[in-house]
Amino acid sequence: MTPGRSYSELVRRDRVVVVAAIAILASLAWVYTAELAVGMGSAGMSTMAVSAAMPSTQFWGLEDVVFMFVMWSVMMVAMMLPSVTPMVLLFTGVMRKRASDGRPLVSTAFFVVGYLLVWVGFSAVATFANWGLHSGGFLSSMMGRTTPMVGGGVLLLAGAFQWTQLKDACLSHCRSPLAFLTSGWREGRRGTLMMGLHHGLYCLGCCWLLMALLFVLGIMNLPWIVGLTVFVLLEKVSPRGRLVSRVSGVMFAVWGMALLVSGVGR
Repeated sequence: MTPGRSYSELVRRDRVVVVAAIAILASLAWVYTAELAVGMGSAGMSTMAVSAAMPSTQFWGLEDVVFMFVMWSVMMVAMMLPSVTPMVLLFTGVMRKRASDGRPLVSTAFFVVGYLLVWVGFSAVATFANWGLHSGGFLSSMMGRTTPMVGGGVLLLAGAFQWTQLKDACLSHCRSPLAFLTSGWREGRRGTLMMGLHHGLYCLGCCWLLMALLFVLGIMNLPWIVGLTVFVLLEKVSPRGRLVSRVSGVMFAVWGMALLVSGVGR
């Protein structure tokens, strides 16, 4: 323990540092995401934003793939980092307690990096899905919305998934950080990184179809991005998180059927 500082003072300092770091990182990601979304509708679009507004037959070059991967990765940081804050704070407190008992202190950054690596991996998959939908003519533009038939199918799938046991299992781990740490604790930096990866996989299992809904109303539709972010946060931290999942599942399914009906004959 640091000389001159009590255990409670160290815990408070750790929490302030962690919350500040998460807030700064998430804020930077949100600024990038918001500026890109606003820029898509402005006359002063960048070269990449212009290409995103081109017809769906546009060829993707390496620059497009890299740009989209970075965009998806930063957007996932903006959307998912706030929801993992309770887990990160609990991990920080447990690590400080272990350090006060004479055990090695491992930086919380290793846990956060492990968690975000999962979403970077998802971003790679989303980028190629983005490319496939765009090249196949199923997106209105590189960052646009899907056709009603594809969007309706994604919404139906997302709605059904909200009622599955897999969704419940993954959401349960996300909503019970203490149980996760108790059952899956690993020592050292590598162990901490693996815990972050492990938790990230549960989070991915819980939310990947929700992230796929970004294709439905437009990948850079800022109100839609904000709405999904709030929804994910409610699922994870609200006392009624499971009810939120169930109700949303019905809503997604109804919305999906409406889109499918509207797309028939087009």
